[in-house]
Amino acid sequence: MFADVETQMKQIARGTVDIFPREELLSKLESSRRNNRPLRVKYGIDPTSMDIHIGHAVPILKLRHFQDLGHQAVIIIGDYTAMVGDPSGRDTTRPQLTHDQVLANARTYLAQLGKIVALDKAEVVYNGDWFGKMNFLDVIKLASQMTVARLLERDDFSNRYKEGSPISLHEFIYPLMQGYDSVMVRADVELGGNDQTFNLLVGRQLQKDAAQPTQVAVTLPLLVGLDGQMKMSKSYGNHIGINEPASTIYAKAMSIPDSAMRTYFDLTSDVPPEEMERLLAGDPMTAKMALARSLVRRYHGEQPAAEAAEKFDREVRRKELPEEIPEVRVPPELIEGGKIWIAKLIVHCGHAPSTSEARRLVSQGAVSLDGTPITDPSANITPAAGALLKVGKRKFARLAL
Repeated sequence: MFADVETQMKQIARGTVDIFPREELLSKLESSRRNNRPLRVKYGIDPTSMDIHIGHAVPILKLRHFQDLGHQAVIIIGDYTAMVGDPSGRDTTRPQLTHDQVLANARTYLAQLGKIVALDKAEVVYNGDWFGKMNFLDVIKLASQMTVARLLERDDFSNRYKEGSPISLHEFIYPLMQGYDSVMVRADVELGGNDQTFNLLVGRQLQKDAAQPTQVAVTLPLLVGLDGQMKMSKSYGNHIGINEPASTIYAKAMSIPDSAMRTYFDLTSDVPPEEMERLLAGDPMTAKMALARSLVRRYHGEQPAAEAAEKFDREVRRKELPEEIPEVRVPPELIEGGKIWIAKLIVHCGHAPSTSEARRLVSQGAVSLDGTPITDPSANITPAAGALLKVGKRKFARLAL
């Protein structure tokens, strides 16, 4: 038996940007409850990389909310749409992936999705199941259902067109493919980021053309990254990966800007709204620890969350050394005249991807050797056996010669 419509709407609406049309969703929920028929709630994900971060997880968590309310989750793995590349929010054409690359990524995606949704109760389909069977005439027929003028209503397409930036013809096909997915699974609701609004509405149009009931579009905000400015992205280095170690998720969560705390609580945590308000009205550090623990608990479990909290308190707040510090051997060929360039040492220890990044860390005062800060990025130091190199708050290496 489904909960009353008001209770369902309250949970569905939490953290959303828009529900379009809201009245239509109310009607669908009422019909679902009256006929004891779950709504078909669609979420499509393109496996364009190996990992999911908590920004990706925002609409997936909303999908879990629908599952908890008794509705049917329909997950579309975009093995064909991923090869086209979603142009949403882009000012350049995305690089195209091979089908083998996409399928390899899909395997890791499903394992990570299982941390959020109940996969055993979800429908999981690949859109290659229908796009792979299309011939060229089928593609022409699909393309005939959308005008160029309508496609140029999208801000990213419109801006690129006005600026004279190239728009490849295959990018115009992407919204049609995503919309056609909705037709194929007969979606009642589709979830997506608010940069996906146009694509979700294309789904409504194609369903109408196919004489199907039209889906409701539920959009969610793009999560801001740990820098508090850019959207969360691996390419910006401001993300929290759901597959990262528990201690890493906890420590990264503790660096979330105060200005973004309400957003993170709303979109990423399982903290009830009343408890969230109490935490946000109190001590900021206590609130941040509750959020960090909630994130680790969701993706790793209660015990790892407790251990991550204790580790952070010991190593960062009380500034005690970690229990295990990796030993890094410094080979003779890196040492010239008994000294080694500090940036080269940092890279050798694996604490920076390049010497330019290492120099930046030194300039920011993030590096010390045996407790002595090193602030000159050009410094050459004398490495000693057993010396402790510290980079940032959480990276350590015990030198061995």
